[in-house]
Amino acid sequence: MNTDITAQGWFALGERVPYDRRAKRILHLGDTTDSSDVVHVFQRVVRDGTPSEETVWTTFLPGFPDGSFGWARVDRYLTSDGLVPKIFVEYIGQGDSDKPAGHPYGTRERADLVESLWQAQGIRSTFVVTFDYSSLVALELLSRQQERLDSDSKPVARIERVLIVNGGLFADAHSHPRLTTPLLKTPMGKMGTWVAQRSRFAFNQMVKVLWSKEYNVTSEELGELYEAISRRNGVAFMSNGAGFVDEHKANADRWDLRRVFLASRESVSFHIVGSEGDPFEPIQIVKARERLGEYGLDIRVLPGGHLTTSEHPDLLAQIIQELEPKQ
Repeated sequence: MNTDITAQGWFALGERVPYDRRAKRILHLGDTTDSSDVVHVFQRVVRDGTPSEETVWTTFLPGFPDGSFGWARVDRYLTSDGLVPKIFVEYIGQGDSDKPAGHPYGTRERADLVESLWQAQGIRSTFVVTFDYSSLVALELLSRQQERLDSDSKPVARIERVLIVNGGLFADAHSHPRLTTPLLKTPMGKMGTWVAQRSRFAFNQMVKVLWSKEYNVTSEELGELYEAISRRNGVAFMSNGAGFVDEHKANADRWDLRRVFLASRESVSFHIVGSEGDPFEPIQIVKARERLGEYGLDIRVLPGGHLTTSEHPDLLAQIIQELEPKQ
């Protein structure tokens, strides 16, 4: 991170809005919010005036475990504020969103939330930028979009372009180190997150693997990451939400980049970014080249570890602005 904006400052730039999990919609003034189905989710919206229905928004989907705050440093380098309207999404369980007990965390419920936020903002067309496990949400959203188009139905918002950064693309290409995500989903991992919520030292030891060895993460950066993740007892999400690899494997065909790409490439522009030193998903880029290189898929590799958003936000911002549609 090493950013001018603190976690507190980042969340002050957005708002918490009521979301009915059962009805799958953002509530408005006058709607009843006194229900166990209603939770509050964080969003940050940046726009200049009132966009038209033809305006193409940029949607930023959060990573694991840093959430929307992971985009804070990248956002510093984006110079099109207001000109290209943007929405930064925060899933239930992360950042300043609620963390309800027993919530069924999963890719489909995250996709439901994204579509609800699009509908509430009147977003009809969008460029989707994802980091980490939000790649699965993008693949689910693209699958829904193609199904609707095939049945002559209109998507909630038309995804025109997608940029997937350091995410899962193929279910058979995950290679998370045993002591990271695979451990987090176990009872031992749950106990570890309980301790990390209460101990900065334990938290720091848990997350240091996110950066490359060459990047000297500072105590200030670790502190801001803790502030972002631990809000509302949020460190527990690192365990509660760690089943996404297993979920990907259970939906291997539906959330397969090759299948989605071949089905949608006539109407959607696909772009992939990986990191040279990513310890979590290094095989994904290799498989993308093997399986889709013949189709000219745009695949780029940046230096650094998993947290490209932190180590090289300027390079990532350049790619985003290159791909953002001109209004």
